[in-house]
Amino acid sequence: MDRSSPLPAAGQPAPLPTQSTLRRAIGASALGNAVEWFDYGIYAYGVTYISAALFPGEASEAVLFALATFAISFLVRPLGGLFWGPLGDRIGRKSVLAMTILMMAGATFAVGLIPSYDSIGFWAPAILVLLRMVQGFSTGGEYGGAATFMAEYAPDARRGFYGSFLEFGTLAGFSFGAALMLGYSLHLGDAAMHEWGWRIPFLVAGPIGLIGMYVRSKMEDTPVFLEAQQAAEDRPSPGLAALGRDHWRPLLVVGGLVVALNVVNYTLLSYMPTYLERRIGLAPDQALLVPIIGMLFMMVFLPFAGALSDRVGRRPMWRFSLIALLVAVVPLYMLIGTGFAGAVAGFLLLGLLYVPQLATISATFPALFPTAVRFAGFAIAYNISTSIFGGTAPMVGSALISATGDPLMPAYYMMAACLVGLVALHYMPETAGRSLRDDPFRR
Repeated sequence: MDRSSPLPAAGQPAPLPTQSTLRRAIGASALGNAVEWFDYGIYAYGVTYISAALFPGEASEAVLFALATFAISFLVRPLGGLFWGPLGDRIGRKSVLAMTILMMAGATFAVGLIPSYDSIGFWAPAILVLLRMVQGFSTGGEYGGAATFMAEYAPDARRGFYGSFLEFGTLAGFSFGAALMLGYSLHLGDAAMHEWGWRIPFLVAGPIGLIGMYVRSKMEDTPVFLEAQQAAEDRPSPGLAALGRDHWRPLLVVGGLVVALNVVNYTLLSYMPTYLERRIGLAPDQALLVPIIGMLFMMVFLPFAGALSDRVGRRPMWRFSLIALLVAVVPLYMLIGTGFAGAVAGFLLLGLLYVPQLATISATFPALFPTAVRFAGFAIAYNISTSIFGGTAPMVGSALISATGDPLMPAYYMMAACLVGLVALHYMPETAGRSLRDDPFRR
């Protein structure tokens, strides 16, 4: 829909967006996701340098503190979902997304400016915690809004294909951040990285965020939202109480599926470098290289998996992924423990089994909520579940290994999460090819 297009008349469907508008919408959505995961990539791959610069104590204690600080940002995400979600349903998707990307990028940029612990003492970790909370608060509106924006622009028959590019942005952002941190590490050397080099990737987030805000501010809001806004202009927006009362089923379904989705996601992407180095004994550069290779491999398959879900449905894709991971995760973690070649092979196979979930997130979850509460419902359910089970996955995996001495504990944790996902999937209606104007739980 072009900026000059008039609002649809009440009760009339909005005109379909042009191909050029659709491509801009995809780019605007994926760019914000890339910024979010760029932050996670540089944090996960720079955690050794961050912990040494900003935290006191022995190396192992400092790394644990840094991982806990990473988890803190996720504990704030539900507050962001509660704030940004209803706001996005009231004033529009694009306005909220322009604000969240600027806040995310600004918080990431500022981490690169924090003085060291040796310079300002406990103010260093305190400032880091504050910035991670800002990042988590803004991310609480970013992902649900971006997925909703993407889903509402995409044609119903190809929502899986177009939606997969949001997750392409996820892996592209994480890979770019990880590769940037690894590249500087190889080029500058360990001493320079500990002294100042780790800060450079964080500073890169500033200009990326400004570009993202500009791109999003130039977009028109989604046709589906504008249509619903015109039709409901005389009715107040549903509140949070109405969301919980009338739409508790999709809230629970999304929350359960996200347990599986994000325990796997954050264990594979965020925790894997630390796991490979500290628990398997790979060299630091090898530990950083394995997930980068795996993520580039996964990016190739995302659009194909998204397109396949448009033909066979979302439920079969999720069922295959959850069952396959449940069966294969322990053997593949054992393969990862055999050395660098085994780690690469194991990660590639785990990533391939995870792709059917990852590729269909933005096609699956937004379609479970009606337009009037779509942003809020998705953002709240997704972020509450992510804050409890996703962002804490690296810390939980590390703590379980320390408590038991068993390096397979992250695999067992992923298996438990997949069981929760299968229960939630049983209650999820199929939405492939169906209009977002429908309520799938009221058919």
